[in-house]
Amino acid sequence: MISSPWIWPGFLVFVALILAFDLFVVHRRAAVMSTRNALLTLAGYFTLAMTFAVGVFAFEGPGRGAEFLTGYLVEQALSLDNIFVIALIFAHFGVPPEAQHRVLFYGIAGAIAMRLSLIVPGVHLVDNFKAIGYALGLLLLWSGFKMLRHNASSIDPGKSWIVRKLHKSGRCTQSFRGNRFFVKEYGTLWMTPLFVVLVTVEATDLVFAVDSIPAVLAISDNAFIVFSSNVFAILGLRVLFFVLAGMMRDFEYLQTGLSLVLMFIGAKMLLAGFFEIPSVLALAVTALIIGGSVVASLVAGAERPRRQDG
Repeated sequence: MISSPWIWPGFLVFVALILAFDLFVVHRRAAVMSTRNALLTLAGYFTLAMTFAVGVFAFEGPGRGAEFLTGYLVEQALSLDNIFVIALIFAHFGVPPEAQHRVLFYGIAGAIAMRLSLIVPGVHLVDNFKAIGYALGLLLLWSGFKMLRHNASSIDPGKSWIVRKLHKSGRCTQSFRGNRFFVKEYGTLWMTPLFVVLVTVEATDLVFAVDSIPAVLAISDNAFIVFSSNVFAILGLRVLFFVLAGMMRDFEYLQTGLSLVLMFIGAKMLLAGFFEIPSVLALAVTALIIGGSVVASLVAGAERPRRQDG
């Protein structure tokens, strides 16, 4: 299946159709996405991803199928940390709730294009230059260690270099103009604060891609498996934001779990020349770490009120 010459253009057209349907049919008007609508949309994207996974298992075997699911799970888990940062960005700039979906939509489209430009050459480089694989393994170990000490709540989006540059340009309106990125006023084209937010979100995704792309490259040596697993996870990020944005602070052990996943995958990449960890085992370990961190967070959250009452 994945060796067919039509698989890449067919998949890209499929993704483009999904995005077009979302923007021009489902959300053609600016409106706040309800939790119920977000959950239904998220269920739809999850069903698409699992249907695709079944196809990979059926046509490419359990090895490739496990690689796809592991890549999907890792990217989805790392996206949870990204959601918290995006929530901070929205809060800092005071983005109206009805305009948030538009920013996330174009942010997702940009993230897909970014990963397409990085994953294909990345797989080629790792296949042909083994030293790059070891370098990426070390990068993942360092990223995992750094994540253990990193506090996302300390991020100040307004102090980023790109935000300061855009504001200093003098071509940004003082207030939002609905869900528009640009407006023409007094014969001049102006950017709105919503465009500044979009650029900030894209820059943030580039930073997160430094962790997520090497992680998935360590899981599979097939560019299509890596790209498709990333895309399916990213497609659900937009609606996942509306479900979890207000709950991210409750998952206190999630960041620890993500850091352990990055270090495990980094170790897997470093050991690849000596010992190959089976894809199914890598999937099981990844799911156990992420699932364990979520369960531990929920248990800790449930115990906290009891301790306070006592």
